[in-house]
Amino acid sequence: MNLSYWEIKTWLTNIDFTIIGSGIVGLNCALELKKRYPKSKILILEKGILPQGASTKNAGFACFGSLSEIINDLSRHSEEEVMKLVKSRVDGLQMLRENLGDASIGYQNFGGYELFLESDEQLYESCLNKRNEINKLLHPIFNAEVFSFTKNKFGFEHIKINYCYNPFEGQIDTGKMMNALLNKVQSLGVKILNNTMVESFSENSNSVTIKTSHFNLNTNKLFIATNGFSRQFDVLDLKPARAQVLITKPIQDLQIKGTFHLDEGYYYFRNIDQRILLGGGRNLDFKSEETTEFKQTDLIQNKLEEILKTIILPHTNYEIDHRWSGIMGVGSQKKSIIKQLSNNVFCGVRLGGMGIAIGSSVGKDLANLLD
Repeated sequence: MNLSYWEIKTWLTNIDFTIIGSGIVGLNCALELKKRYPKSKILILEKGILPQGASTKNAGFACFGSLSEIINDLSRHSEEEVMKLVKSRVDGLQMLRENLGDASIGYQNFGGYELFLESDEQLYESCLNKRNEINKLLHPIFNAEVFSFTKNKFGFEHIKINYCYNPFEGQIDTGKMMNALLNKVQSLGVKILNNTMVESFSENSNSVTIKTSHFNLNTNKLFIATNGFSRQFDVLDLKPARAQVLITKPIQDLQIKGTFHLDEGYYYFRNIDQRILLGGGRNLDFKSEETTEFKQTDLIQNKLEEILKTIILPHTNYEIDHRWSGIMGVGSQKKSIIKQLSNNVFCGVRLGGMGIAIGSSVGKDLANLLD
């Protein structure tokens, strides 16, 4: 790129902190750095025209884990580890709401529901039997009973007559949330350069040289906040996980309100603007969905349409309006990777599909690695 003197001087000179990724983590990292170092010059590099990955492509669930997910987590983690996971999600959601305000993120508390397929007898019985145990475990966090079972009031079909209800789960408008976050960061003087791919970086004792698709620049410290795209920076125990989504056109007199989990959380849906948003199906082909390619597949989209027609809206006329996909970052552990990689390079990645819940706190903790 043929840059002018003014462009180099204003945007690419004397940079204290550079952040790769303008998603929830990257923007919250910038907020915390600006709070700690008000006079610092901060630059965010984003490869997309909008924040790529999952920050503007998620389903907008303000959740901390369904009953079956927590039971499953307990089979692989200690009770203390699961408690910390849930508390980090609850605290992260509270941080998001306090930072931006409920109105600016479209937060609504309709509660969350876990549905069980008629064929899921074993999973259903497990959740029934372990509900009290999980409620007791989570009581110190919520000071109330979290999970209860209630009758199917929304007319869903081919599911158990009762489903699990969680009054503490909410939903947000993802677009409003990211717009509010971008506006807040930029109002503090943080600069964001979109359509700028970081190809590589090299480090000396007191700075990092970054090679992008358009120019090279030097920065004192570098923060990687690219979640599912971070394997290119040699972050271990992390792999991308694509999530496919569809949304209907507005449906007259839609009565469904809430966030809903189905088939151990591999499918999820919600109401938004008199529409149904439905996503998931990664379990149909884990290997193919371990990708950073934004696209949809017939296998998963056909399954989503089948669920929409037979379970969610069995007696309702509707049309599909739009389809898309987002890229999450997952690994062998649910805990995020927040660590210093070298003298001047840090990372906050592997959000495990819980970016809305923990993105704010991961971004803050990433910034606070700098002591």
